[in-house]
Amino acid sequence: MNNTVKIARIQANLTQQELAEKTGVTRQTISLIEKGKYNPTLKLCLEICYVLNKTLDELFWVERESENDEKNHR
Repeated sequence: MNNTVKIARIQANLTQQELAEKTGVTRQTISLIEKGKYNPTLKLCLEICYVLNKTLDELFWVERESENDEKNHR
């Protein structure tokens, strides 16, 4: 899952540890979210948005693949 959490976190001058503490998760969880290796719950996504003063769309929006792309992957 692509996201812009890392960019927004850096712009907010927060470390992974600080963001983790503010959202009630571990630093490892934040790291995995930034790498796209963990899909957070909607509740956690919202907590991250509140802390970073961003919207869900700004941090987590993923464009849907076009029909042609989907057909090529089948």
